[in-house]
Amino acid sequence: MVGPGSGVASGLMKNVVVVGIGADGWLGPAHLSAIASADVVLGGKRQLAMLPGGLTVERRPWPSPLRPGLPALLDELRGRRVVALASGDPLVSGIGSTLIEMLGPDQVEIRPNLSSVAIARARMKWAAETVEVVRDHGTLPRHLAPGRRVLVLSADGSTPAQVAQLLTESGYGDSTVTVLSDLGSHDESRIDGAAATWSESSAPTLNIVAITCAHGPALGWTAGLPDDAFDHDGQITKRDLRASALARLAPVPAQLLWDVGAGAGSIAVEWMRAHPSCRAVAVEEREDRAKRITANASTLGVPGLVVVQGHAPEALTDLEAPDAIFIGGGATEPGLLDACWEALHVGGRLVVHGVTLETEHLLAERYAALGGELSRLHVEHAEPIGSFTGWKPSRAITQWSVTKS
Repeated sequence: MVGPGSGVASGLMKNVVVVGIGADGWLGPAHLSAIASADVVLGGKRQLAMLPGGLTVERRPWPSPLRPGLPALLDELRGRRVVALASGDPLVSGIGSTLIEMLGPDQVEIRPNLSSVAIARARMKWAAETVEVVRDHGTLPRHLAPGRRVLVLSADGSTPAQVAQLLTESGYGDSTVTVLSDLGSHDESRIDGAAATWSESSAPTLNIVAITCAHGPALGWTAGLPDDAFDHDGQITKRDLRASALARLAPVPAQLLWDVGAGAGSIAVEWMRAHPSCRAVAVEEREDRAKRITANASTLGVPGLVVVQGHAPEALTDLEAPDAIFIGGGATEPGLLDACWEALHVGGRLVVHGVTLETEHLLAERYAALGGELSRLHVEHAEPIGSFTGWKPSRAITQWSVTKS
């Protein structure tokens, strides 16, 4: 894999200048200077067509598909002065980020223009600190809250209708949807409407969707979503126990969780909802539950959750090493605890729940050997007893949590 600053990557190209071009083709003096001194200009067909006439520079379109074709193209152009064109700000879901990842930050110069996000905020009169920018509309349910403002970067003209449907299905059908198309160009347009009554099946390809959330379900981002927020068959880490486990798993941006024996996937879903860059793999043996995890992830705005159907510990063999692991059941499976502990990064967190005496005995042994925190959790809920109300206890859970040192 080509990574930032790697030897292979830095050998591909030296000093690529990435120039942001406005939707109307506007380029400032610094942008024009870079283009005029280049040997080759890379860009999309629309962007290349916007360049001023009279330039003798060679124009090359991006390869398709982009990422697989980029290394060969950059290697071919090694030693030549290269400018890459981007839309607006090259670091807002743009080619600038991709080139920095491939070549390393020292090999890429960024000359930005006004981004479509900035123009959209200007059109909506929204201050930057009041707006959430969403790059994948599939994650939209995670960001919804009454009164919230959201900008969705569309993939194409079909995105606005999909956004309206997602809002309606999530209980936010009264939200105002504004589609801003071809921002900054002579063809700029705007369509307003309510999500539940949205009738536009398509929009111009270049668009941003602005959402003003109406009142709707406020699930929140702290650990412990209601159990009925998940589709489950009873195999779910219940709300209070889930909150306790996630507090000890301690979600950190960009870190990876294994949810082993995931059931409904509630731990993995809530881990990923903690931050957009949190990653998780849910391992579940049963096919019906694996499908249910995928559905829960989509409904709750974390479609990037990876579901592995298989029996642990065998199903863990080829997975990326995690920063945290939750085992909600099956801890007595031979080799499972050892495989998880061995795979865990130093500084990683392991949390295990058990309800049987056999699991409790095993966790007590591990606690004696490795330390950490061993707890028994009892939760009681008020329920009717005839015409009165009393406490109904749930089954006690033994919880072992430990950090690998």
